[in-house]
Amino acid sequence: METLRLVTPSLDWEDEILAYKTAFANEHLYGGNRLAEIESIEDWLIHLEKESSYATCQNERTPSSTFLCILESDSKMVGICNIRHDINQEFLINIAGHIGYSIHPDERRKGYATEQLHLALIEAKKLSLSRVLVTAASWNLASQKTILANGGVYEDSRVDESDGEVMYRYWINNN
Repeated sequence: METLRLVTPSLDWEDEILAYKTAFANEHLYGGNRLAEIESIEDWLIHLEKESSYATCQNERTPSSTFLCILESDSKMVGICNIRHDINQEFLINIAGHIGYSIHPDERRKGYATEQLHLALIEAKKLSLSRVLVTAASWNLASQKTILANGGVYEDSRVDESDGEVMYRYWINNN
Protein backbone atom coordinates (compact mmCIF):
# COMPACT_ATOMS: atom_id res chain seq x y z
CA MET A 1 0.00 0.00 0.00
CA GLU A 2 1.10 3.54 -0.68
CA THR A 3 2.22 5.81 2.13
CA LEU A 4 -0.33 8.26 3.52
CA ARG A 5 0.06 11.36 5.64
CA LEU A 6 -2.31 13.69 7.42
CA VAL A 7 -2.06 17.41 6.69
CA THR A 8 -3.82 20.43 8.08
CA PRO A 9 -6.25 21.88 5.53
CA SER A 10 -5.16 25.10 3.85
CA LEU A 11 -5.74 26.97 0.59
CA ASP A 12 -2.72 25.09 -0.80
CA TRP A 13 -5.05 22.07 -0.96
CA GLU A 14 -8.10 23.90 -2.38
CA ASP A 15 -8.33 21.96 -5.65
CA GLU A 16 -8.04 18.61 -3.85
CA ILE A 17 -10.60 19.64 -1.23
CA LEU A 18 -13.08 20.79 -3.88
CA ALA A 19 -12.65 17.56 -5.86
CA TYR A 20 -13.20 15.55 -2.68
CA LYS A 21 -16.30 17.56 -1.80
CA THR A 22 -17.70 17.02 -5.31
CA ALA A 23 -17.13 13.26 -5.04
CA PHE A 24 -19.58 13.21 -2.12
CA ALA A 25 -22.43 14.98 -3.94
CA ASN A 26 -24.64 11.88 -3.57
CA GLU A 27 -23.62 10.59 -0.16
CA HIS A 28 -22.90 11.89 3.34
CA LEU A 29 -19.35 13.21 3.82
CA TYR A 30 -18.28 11.88 7.22
CA GLY A 31 -15.37 13.52 9.06
CA GLY A 32 -15.49 16.71 6.99
CA ASN A 33 -16.46 19.09 9.79
CA ARG A 34 -19.21 20.72 7.70
CA LEU A 35 -17.21 20.70 4.43
CA ALA A 36 -20.32 19.60 2.51
CA GLU A 37 -22.44 22.46 3.89
CA ILE A 38 -20.03 25.39 3.78
CA GLU A 39 -19.93 26.96 0.31
CA SER A 40 -16.38 28.29 -0.02
CA ILE A 41 -13.12 26.68 1.04
CA GLU A 42 -12.03 29.98 2.60
CA ASP A 43 -15.14 30.02 4.82
CA TRP A 44 -14.61 26.35 5.68
CA LEU A 45 -11.01 27.04 6.73
CA ILE A 46 -12.21 29.89 8.96
CA HIS A 47 -14.77 27.49 10.46
CA LEU A 48 -12.04 24.90 11.13
CA GLU A 49 -9.88 27.48 12.86
CA LYS A 50 -12.75 28.56 15.11
CA GLU A 51 -13.66 24.95 15.90
CA SER A 52 -10.08 24.05 16.88
CA SER A 53 -10.05 25.49 20.40
CA TYR A 54 -12.26 25.82 23.46
CA ALA A 55 -11.83 29.60 23.35
CA THR A 56 -13.33 30.02 19.87
CA CYS A 57 -15.57 27.05 19.12
CA GLN A 58 -19.34 27.49 19.13
CA ASN A 59 -21.19 27.29 22.43
CA GLU A 60 -22.23 23.77 23.33
CA ARG A 61 -19.64 22.38 20.89
CA THR A 62 -16.44 20.44 21.41
CA PRO A 63 -13.21 21.60 19.78
CA SER A 64 -11.94 19.42 16.97
CA SER A 65 -9.02 19.06 14.59
CA THR A 66 -9.59 18.20 10.93
CA PHE A 67 -6.99 16.61 8.68
CA LEU A 68 -6.75 15.77 4.99
CA CYS A 69 -5.40 12.31 4.20
CA ILE A 70 -2.89 12.64 1.37
CA LEU A 71 -1.09 10.06 -0.78
CA GLU A 72 2.66 10.66 -0.53
CA SER A 73 3.30 9.58 -4.13
CA ASP A 74 1.15 12.15 -5.94
CA SER A 75 -0.30 14.43 -3.21
CA LYS A 76 -3.83 13.28 -3.99
CA MET A 77 -6.43 13.66 -1.24
CA VAL A 78 -7.91 10.22 -0.54
CA GLY A 79 -9.62 10.90 2.79
CA ILE A 80 -10.55 13.30 5.54
CA CYS A 81 -10.85 12.87 9.29
CA ASN A 82 -12.02 14.93 12.23
CA ILE A 83 -10.84 14.37 15.80
CA ARG A 84 -12.98 15.73 18.62
CA HIS A 85 -10.88 16.82 21.59
CA ASP A 86 -13.43 15.37 24.03
CA ILE A 87 -16.81 13.68 23.88
CA ASN A 88 -18.55 15.48 26.75
CA GLN A 89 -21.86 15.72 24.90
CA GLU A 90 -24.65 13.18 24.65
CA PHE A 91 -24.53 12.99 20.83
CA LEU A 92 -20.76 12.45 20.82
CA ILE A 93 -20.69 9.81 23.58
CA ASN A 94 -23.67 7.94 22.15
CA ILE A 95 -23.43 8.36 18.37
CA ALA A 96 -20.41 10.16 16.87
CA GLY A 97 -17.41 9.37 19.08
CA HIS A 98 -13.99 11.01 18.98
CA ILE A 99 -13.07 10.41 15.34
CA GLY A 100 -15.11 10.73 12.15
CA TYR A 101 -13.63 9.89 8.77
CA SER A 102 -14.32 9.10 5.15
CA ILE A 103 -12.44 7.86 2.10
CA HIS A 104 -12.95 9.16 -1.45
CA PRO A 105 -15.47 6.85 -3.20
CA ASP A 106 -12.94 6.04 -5.95
CA GLU A 107 -10.25 5.13 -3.41
CA ARG A 108 -12.12 2.65 -1.22
CA ARG A 109 -11.07 -0.97 -0.68
CA LYS A 110 -7.38 -0.09 -0.86
CA GLY A 111 -6.62 -0.11 2.89
CA TYR A 112 -6.58 3.68 3.12
CA ALA A 113 -9.28 3.89 5.82
CA THR A 114 -7.34 1.59 8.14
CA GLU A 115 -4.16 3.62 7.70
CA GLN A 116 -6.00 6.95 7.99
CA LEU A 117 -7.59 5.87 11.28
CA HIS A 118 -4.16 4.74 12.51
CA LEU A 119 -2.74 8.18 11.68
CA ALA A 120 -5.74 9.87 13.34
CA LEU A 121 -5.08 7.86 16.49
CA ILE A 122 -1.52 9.22 16.53
CA GLU A 123 -2.95 12.74 16.35
CA ALA A 124 -5.48 11.87 19.07
CA LYS A 125 -2.62 10.75 21.30
CA LYS A 126 -1.06 14.22 20.89
CA LEU A 127 -4.34 15.54 22.36
CA SER A 128 -3.84 13.20 25.35
CA LEU A 129 -6.70 10.94 24.25
CA SER A 130 -5.60 7.59 25.68
CA ARG A 131 -8.97 5.93 25.12
CA VAL A 132 -10.79 6.75 21.89
CA LEU A 133 -14.40 6.08 20.93
CA VAL A 134 -15.01 5.36 17.24
CA THR A 135 -18.45 4.49 15.90
CA ALA A 136 -19.81 2.92 12.73
CA ALA A 137 -23.31 2.53 11.38
CA SER A 138 -24.66 -1.01 11.63
CA TRP A 139 -24.76 -1.29 7.82
CA ASN A 140 -21.16 -0.03 7.34
CA LEU A 141 -19.15 -3.25 7.44
CA ALA A 142 -16.07 -1.59 5.90
CA SER A 143 -15.91 0.95 8.72
CA GLN A 144 -16.45 -1.74 11.34
CA LYS A 145 -13.50 -3.70 9.87
CA THR A 146 -11.39 -0.52 9.84
CA ILE A 147 -12.07 0.08 13.53
CA LEU A 148 -11.41 -3.56 14.47
CA ALA A 149 -8.12 -3.50 12.51
CA ASN A 150 -7.04 -0.58 14.70
CA GLY A 151 -7.76 -2.41 17.94
CA GLY A 152 -11.38 -1.41 18.42
CA VAL A 153 -13.31 -3.32 21.06
CA TYR A 154 -17.08 -3.38 20.61
CA GLU A 155 -18.98 -1.98 23.60
CA ASP A 156 -22.60 -1.69 22.48
CA SER A 157 -25.04 -0.31 19.92
CA ARG A 158 -27.10 2.84 20.28
CA VAL A 159 -29.83 4.38 18.15
CA ASP A 160 -29.42 7.87 16.69
CA GLU A 161 -32.80 9.38 17.54
CA SER A 162 -32.47 11.91 14.70
CA ASP A 163 -32.61 9.27 11.94
CA GLY A 164 -33.13 5.87 13.58
CA GLU A 165 -29.63 4.73 12.56
CA VAL A 166 -28.10 2.01 14.74
CA MET A 167 -24.52 2.90 15.65
CA TYR A 168 -21.94 0.37 16.83
CA ARG A 169 -19.59 1.84 19.45
CA TYR A 170 -15.96 0.70 19.73
CA TRP A 171 -13.25 1.77 22.17
CA ILE A 172 -9.58 1.82 21.18
CA ASN A 173 -6.86 1.96 23.81
CA ASN A 174 -4.49 4.61 22.48
CA ASN A 175 -1.48 4.32 24.79
